[in-house]
Formats: sequence, structure tokens, C-alpha cells
Amino acid sequence: MNYTAEDEILIQSKWEELQASCRHICKNEEDRNFIKRAYFLAKEAHQGVRRRSGEPYFLHPIAVAQIVVDEIGLGVKSVVAALLHDVVEDTDYTVEDMEHIFGHKIASMVDGLTKMSGVFNTDTSLQAEYFRKVLLTLSDDVRVILIKIADRLHNMRTLGAMPQNKQIKITSETIYLFAPLAYRLGLYAIKTELENLCMKYRFPKEYAEITRQIDETSAAREEYIRKFNAPIIEALDRNGIQYEISGRVKSAYSIWTKMVRKQIPFSEIYDLFAIRIVFKPLDFPSEKTQCWQIYSSITDIYTPKPDRLRDWISMPKANGYEALHSTVMGPDGIWVEVQVRTQRMEEIAERGFAAHWKYKHAAISHNEDEFDKWLKMIRTALEGPTQSAVDFLDNFKLSLYTSEIAVFTPKGEARRLPFGATALDFAYDVHTKIGNSAIGAKINHKIMPLTTALSSGDQVEIITSESAKPKAEWLESVYTTKAKQAIKGYMKREQEHNYQRGMKLLDESLAKLNITPNNRVIRKLIEAYESSNKEELYTKIGAGIVSLDNLDKIIKTNSKNKILKFWTLFIKDGNRNDSNNTENKPIDTSELVVAECCHPLPGDSVVGFKDPITHQIIVHKSTCEELTRLASQHGECIVKEEIKWSQHKMQSSLVTIDIVGIDRMGLLVDLANVVTNDFSINMREVKIQSHDGIYEGSLSVYVRDADSLNALMDRLRRIKGMDSVKRGTN
Repeated sequence: MNYTAEDEILIQSKWEELQASCRHICKNEEDRNFIKRAYFLAKEAHQGVRRRSGEPYFLHPIAVAQIVVDEIGLGVKSVVAALLHDVVEDTDYTVEDMEHIFGHKIASMVDGLTKMSGVFNTDTSLQAEYFRKVLLTLSDDVRVILIKIADRLHNMRTLGAMPQNKQIKITSETIYLFAPLAYRLGLYAIKTELENLCMKYRFPKEYAEITRQIDETSAAREEYIRKFNAPIIEALDRNGIQYEISGRVKSAYSIWTKMVRKQIPFSEIYDLFAIRIVFKPLDFPSEKTQCWQIYSSITDIYTPKPDRLRDWISMPKANGYEALHSTVMGPDGIWVEVQVRTQRMEEIAERGFAAHWKYKHAAISHNEDEFDKWLKMIRTALEGPTQSAVDFLDNFKLSLYTSEIAVFTPKGEARRLPFGATALDFAYDVHTKIGNSAIGAKINHKIMPLTTALSSGDQVEIITSESAKPKAEWLESVYTTKAKQAIKGYMKREQEHNYQRGMKLLDESLAKLNITPNNRVIRKLIEAYESSNKEELYTKIGAGIVSLDNLDKIIKTNSKNKILKFWTLFIKDGNRNDSNNTENKPIDTSELVVAECCHPLPGDSVVGFKDPITHQIIVHKSTCEELTRLASQHGECIVKEEIKWSQHKMQSSLVTIDIVGIDRMGLLVDLANVVTNDFSINMREVKIQSHDGIYEGSLSVYVRDADSLNALMDRLRRIKGMDSVKRGTN
């Protein structure tokens, strides 16, 4: 089936737009013809195929190519690969055909993109392995990943045509891996749009509300920006600097995550915008010197906040980002962030890798190879041992979305580590052998524990011992992928030894009791010894954590079913055909269980996730980070049907509320009055600690639903001296 006349007009219009965008990257007629050949082959290959939205499928590769050239800034080969990126996967054309028609490089890029298409459509293990293989090509040709990010961006822009369970899967993948990857590759504008689109489809009400509030406050904000900028503009003009000055508003996603993290309303978000100064540098002095001169002019006008100065010019971020950030006290007592950068730095900040490559040989930045260092680090991590494919995905994710610190060896060599890294991370960063044998650290010449978090500027020396060896609890104290992989690699070797020893010991013990180690027996022992599977059971036995002295007694004891039926949830399935039922009823089954990670309450927005092993439906809060991680790796397990709370058989749930405020006499009386008298809520426990006039504590209360909890928290916030009231994690 061919496209209609209207389809052809639309395709031709988009093709003309792409051609116009490609004019500046085509050096000659040969380049233009190269793109045309890709266009006509892809159009013929996708002829008549439509997207779920009903529009011609071929509009998708054209749109991806448009993003590649306009928003990422790549060249002719990337545009050709973008136009062809789905041809091998969706049609009869092969990679060999691509090589014959377009050459080896294009065929290699299309092959990489075809492999990437399978990354998020298979089971978790296979998914991770595909992703690992493709990322191994990063050092050779990062354009494959950049085109895939463009592909994901266009899919996100058209996500509205997908059903809800697919939206949850795709947004989870995007927020878990693609947005951090875009950030790490310096594509800040794309990273921000991906995050906003994820929020728009995953949390539409919250997105609409925050967008509305941003719009409503725009007039007052713009007036304040004009007032703030006026003296700076006067100073810059007086010094003859060519510049552009603008106010950038935080993204809806960034505002929302801060509101959720701090559990505060929109009105308490004070850093809604930042001032950006982008200037054209003179030939002399250096860019760095000119940035500091502009900074000096600003701090002559406004008082800076010393602990908020960020110098990413002397030491750029690993994604190539360079700028000078400072927070100053503006009019009316409002803190304002000011960013100073050159036009080159601005282009790198917005376009990332492509702009970095453009300037790489200009010898402007003394730290121009940060991208290359990161790619080398990723390649090393990918080739290293991992406990499982899922661990690989999680560890890779950790290497993407991190702020950075710079620390120094005893000889003064600077090393970059993620914010939050410990002395143990530093030890493994120097060498795996040093990490494995570490027993302590000297931080700024003082002996400190290995778990000590490092700060920028620290000088670190690792103390080692030949008899030392990694401990399992170290995994809780390290942050970097390299350290986690090294510790897990060592522990895996230890576990294999313990596993074999434990299996042998258990078999011998059961044989003495004349018991055959069948599945029923093993399941009973797994439950009794609080293990998640038989591998963990054997390992615990082999390591001496579990004693088999009471084995006979355990075998004879009837096991207890620990899974509690949860009667306040039901699956709303509009497709269920049951003539006898006119409404949805609670499911009388133990399949629905509440997630321990987020403890959803009746009234919370929830999503069901079917465990691929136990087949139970685990119910998570829709904002749960663990749900996002699981959905990014097991998208097919998201429950299609909507899960709702029933309005009967409500049971009270235990919830923790964390509080912080100014200490005073009578505080506990006020807390008790609000909880017990105003709300008639049963309070199980109160913990309050006071120091230096500030109290911190928690209330454990029984509530029926999320509305009751929110009403209680709102009332607690009105208690005199109360500063912060948040829902706890338990």
C-alpha cells in the first residue's frame, strides 16, 4: 500500500526542511547526492508503512536526521545513517546491502543502530548484553549513540499515541539511561527536553500544574531579571565587551524533582532561574582571564556567596562543560545564580560532543580531551567482569549522572571522582590491587576511615596491607563503577568457593538424615534461613553464616506462608468480559503485594509490576525510583491494566513522618494534640532529638490513606517553629 497524495506532500515538505538544514554541512554536490540516495532508498523501503499515530512511518527517520543536524550538529555521514537507521531492522535490506551501496562506514553505523534497536525490546539479560556490545563501539564512533539519542528524542516527542503501559516502559528507559547518557555526552538541551517529556507523559497533572505556575509567575520574574541585569549591563558596556545576557528558567522536571525530594510546594522554590552571560572573547588575554574579569565586575555590584562558586573553566566537567558559576545576593534579598561563559563554551554546553569535536584541534582548552578520557574509562568498565547483566546496566547508569570533585595523590596528580566518592573509591581509581588491600587512608595528612567521603581539593594517600581483603559491606561505601566491579569480582570468586563448599556440606548433612535434597526441601530451607534463592543458601552455608545444627528440626517444621493478601487493591480491566459483573471487584488472591521499597498508601497513584520470577504483581508508587529502574529493564512486566484502591476494607498503615524545626517548650504537647485530638490518629512512636536549638525527629502513626496523611502533614507544618515535614521512607 502506497502513501496517499497528502502523505507525499507532507513527506516532501519535511524533506525540503532537511535539505535546507544540510546546506551548511554539504561541502559539494557529492555530499548532497549522498544524502539524496539515502533519502530515496529509505523512502522506498518504508513505503506504505505507518506509525501507531497513523502518520507515514518515513517521517520518523527524516525527523531523526533533522535532530542530528540541527540539534546535535553532526555531519553528512550521520544524516545518512539517521535516514537509514531502521531500514535493516524493518525491511528486507541487509547490512551487506548498506555496505555495497553506501560504503563500510555507513554500514557499520547502521549495524550499530540496528543492534541498539534490540536493546530495549528483549528480556533484561539480553537487553544488557546488547547494550554492552553497542557501547563498546563508543570509542570508535560515538555518532551511533548520538543518533540513537536523536531517535529516542523523536519517539518521546510522539509518545502520546502509545498506550499507558508502553509509556511507562519508554519513559522509564529514557529517564534511567537516555537522559543521563545525553547529559554525559554534553547534550544539555536534549537531556532537559527528555526529562520534561518523561514527566509530561508519566505525571501529566503535575507537569501541567508546574507549567501553569511557571507561566503565571513569568511577568514578575522578567521584571526582577531586568532589575537585576541593569547594573551588570552598564558595567559590561562600559568595558566594551560583546555579550548576550539572558535569564534561563529551571525546567519543569527539575522544579518537580526538587519539590518531591524536599517535599515543598512550588512557592518555596527560590532558585527558579539563572542569569547567563555569553561573551565573544578577545584575542588577548585568555578566555579564562576574561571570564574572571567579568566575574569581578559582577561581584563589584552584588555580594557573592563564597561556598557557591563553581570554577569549571580550570577543571571542566567530564562531558566537556566549561563555565564559571557564582551565586550572588541580588535586590530584595534574593540569591541569584550567574553563569559566565564564552560563545565556544556555550556551543559545547548546548551541543556537547559534536561541538567539542569541532573545537578539539583548536588548542583553546588545555583540558580538551575530557571526552576521550571518559570514553576510555567506559571501555575499561565494559570490558571488566560484572556479576550480572543487570548489575552492568545499574553500574553504567551510575557513571553517567554525577557531579564531580577533583582530589590529589600524594605527588600532586589530580584525579576526578564523582561527588559522594569515598577514600575507598580513590584507592580503586588508582589501582584495583591497592583497593583490594586497603586498610585506611590519610586525607590531608590525617588518618581517616576508608569510608570517609572526599571533598574537592583533598589530598589522599591509601594505607595498604598484604593480609587485607575486600569485604561485602564495602559495596555500601563505594560510589564508582570501577570500585563496585572490582569488589563484586572479588566477592564473586569468594562466593563460587563458598557455593561449592556449602552445597557439599548440605548434601552431606541431608544424607545423614536420609533426606533427598529435592525442590520441596530446598524451598523450605531457603525460607527458614532467610535466603532469596538456593545460590544464596549454599553460599551462606559455605561461608559459615548459616549453621546446619538444627537442620532436622527445620525439615520437620511446617513452613509458613509469609505472603500477605492485600485486599485493598483491585485491577481495573476494561477489557474483562463478565456479564455477571457490572463493576470491578477486589481480587481474592495473593498475587497483589505492596512494594517494600516505597510502601504505597491507599490513595497513592500506583503501578503494577509483575515479577518475572514469582509472577506476583508488586504494587509500587508511581514515583518510586525502584519502579523506574525495573521498568527500564523489564518493560514487558508493567501491568497493562490500571490498578486502583478499593473503597472498603480499609486498614490502617504505619507511616513515618520526619520533622525538623526550632526547639521550644511545649513542642511535644502540640504534636500530640494535633495527632491524637485533631485527627484522632493512633501514634505508635515519637522520636525527638534536640541540639543547638534545633530539633529533628520522627512520628510513627497509623493512617488509612494518602489523603489522611497529607492532611495531617499540612496541619503539622502549621505548628509554631516547624520548618520541615516530610513523609519518611518506611
